[in-house]
Amino acid sequence: MGNTVTCCVSPDASPKLSRARGGGAAPGPDRWADAYQAAAAAAGGGSGPAEAESGDSDPGGGGGPHLQHISDREFPDDLALESNPSDHPRASTIFLSKSQTDVREKRKSNHINHVSPGQLTKKYSSCSTIFIDDSTVSQPNLRSTIKCVTLAIFYHIKNRDSDRSLDIFDEKSHPLTREEVPDDYYKHDPDHKHIYRFVRTLFSAAQLTAECAIVTLVYLERLLTYAEIDICPSNWKRIVLGAILLASKVWDDQAVWNVDYCQILKDITVEDMNEMERHFLELLQFNINVPASVYAKYYFDLRSLADDNNLSFLLEPLSKERAQKLEAISRLCEDKYKDLSKAAMRRSFSADNLVGIRRSNAILS
Repeated sequence: MGNTVTCCVSPDASPKLSRARGGGAAPGPDRWADAYQAAAAAAGGGSGPAEAESGDSDPGGGGGPHLQHISDREFPDDLALESNPSDHPRASTIFLSKSQTDVREKRKSNHINHVSPGQLTKKYSSCSTIFIDDSTVSQPNLRSTIKCVTLAIFYHIKNRDSDRSLDIFDEKSHPLTREEVPDDYYKHDPDHKHIYRFVRTLFSAAQLTAECAIVTLVYLERLLTYAEIDICPSNWKRIVLGAILLASKVWDDQAVWNVDYCQILKDITVEDMNEMERHFLELLQFNINVPASVYAKYYFDLRSLADDNNLSFLLEPLSKERAQKLEAISRLCEDKYKDLSKAAMRRSFSADNLVGIRRSNAILS
């Protein structure tokens, strides 16, 4: 990257929108992390003479600076839990904590006003029927996931601490359309439907996946934490667009080029997209790694957010075909981790622990 984004400055052609989407497995984020790390070094991050003199040069004799990989970074436990919730699985997500204020007030109001919950529409499993939705941590439902992610963004904006922002994300300074931005654009919070339509349009046009939406939320919260800014009416569109741009490149083998977004948002320029991407990466300190544990945490917290706001996932009776598919996936996972399980069982046990050891099969997907 550095001073030129070579992967996306050419507006002549794009491989994404002109061919059918492939169904391959998602790539690991380390590939993009290495590329962005190299770009950071080329831009001058960590290659100054002070670091060379301090002994950080390449031990292999290449003369280049040693740039620590993102996955090798270590954070103090206190800082990890309090300051970087998007990096550590034990830290609470910001969006869920911001939504709890409204959830408590809604429950308190219903209790005071004796509001009846009405007829229960949620389906519950019984001995004869098992209800299950089609969203899992490995294959989330696209429509439901986007609704949950945009609801999380809505609570970020509504319950923000202040209006700290940066010029690169300000819609007045860098408009996304040719329409004149109102003078009071920073005063009116967008509603959930408005945010959903904006994100849904990008995901539909660029053919992005539900997993990409979850990674988008991770990057958004990481940006707010690292840069110490707030997402507010004046900057939410550009922050969300920047997070989607990075998430699509990290998650998808057939990444959406910046010029593709210029075809979706007709009035934005490639130069503006490139500049925003560079600033976004610098503010993230080129940390685009998303551990599986962090991804899973965000997925389940989004489901909790959906339950708190009566945004239920569509439940259907478990069919024979669906059960066979889940069982097949379970067998694959069982074979994959068989060696790890055997290694764990070879460890020494006391006589007390030998009694009652059980191993049961679980359905995973």
